Formats: sequence, structure tokens, C-alpha cells
Amino acid sequence: MWKRSGWLTKREARIWQSYRDVRRELQGAFHSQLSREQGLSAADYAVMVPLSEAPGGQLRTKDLGVALGWDRSRTSHQVTRMVKRGLVVREFYEGDARGSVVGLTAAGTAAIEKAAPNHVALVRQLFFDPLSDDELDALGAALDRLLAAIRQHTAEQDTGRHM
Repeated sequence: MWKRSGWLTKREARIWQSYRDVRRELQGAFHSQLSREQGLSAADYAVMVPLSEAPGGQLRTKDLGVALGWDRSRTSHQVTRMVKRGLVVREFYEGDARGSVVGLTAAGTAAIEKAAPNHVALVRQLFFDPLSDDELDALGAALDRLLAAIRQHTAEQDTGRHM
């Protein structure tokens, strides 16, 4: 068999494609459920989760973006869309005139409280229930190792850019 350096093996390609398929299908199922049942996008829900867990239901916009893993522009545009729909408010941050704070409105709090139980049930049904306890433990350990490798790579890249 011809093997070219830098290409994935058949096994690696199959596993990588399975990961991509699972990620895409999970995101699609979650988006469909949130949209159909609650009129929310997956991005709406993603924003509301860290806000609902934050003290007072508020976070600095910068910290919200970090929690989401989004850049400043994406965070700002999503928050603007949600402000227009009355799900969140954006206020100037008292400690920094350049920053702002995003907080859940009563409507936003009600929306996530209504959406969360069905979303959690679907997460369990599609992600946890198909796996045995041993498989979940192995998956958790594998994900932790992958995350550590990604974070190390990112830190090394960031260090190289700042030199």
C-alpha cells in the first residue's frame, strides 16, 4: 500500500471522520431541538449558559467571549442580536469605560430555565446513554488528554507570536 508522509492512515481517517460526523450531528440535533421547542439558536443557548451560571447573571463581555471560546466580534454580534430580542442587556462596565457587561433579562432567564431540562435530556439521550460506564470513563480521560495537548499547542503558538 502506498503511504504518503503527512497523510492520515485509514484508521486515523475513519476515526477523524467519525468525530467530525458526531460533532456535526450532535450540533444539528441540539440546534433543531432548541429552535423547534424554544425559538432559540444554539448560539443563544451557548451565551445564556455562562450568564445563568455567573453571579447575578452577568459577565463582562470579554469574559463571556472567553467562556464561549469566541472572538470579540462574534460575541458582540450575538449579544446585539439577543439584546434586540430582549434576552440579554448590555451595559457599560463601571470599572472600564471601554468594556461592557452582559446580563440575562427576566425573559432570558425564563427562556433558559424552560429550555434547559429538554436540552439536558437530549444530551443524555444522544451522548451519555449509548455508552457504558467504562466507555464514559475512557472517553472522559481521552478528552482530557486531547484538551491538554490542544492547550499546550496553543500556549506554545502564543509564546512564539510574542517573541
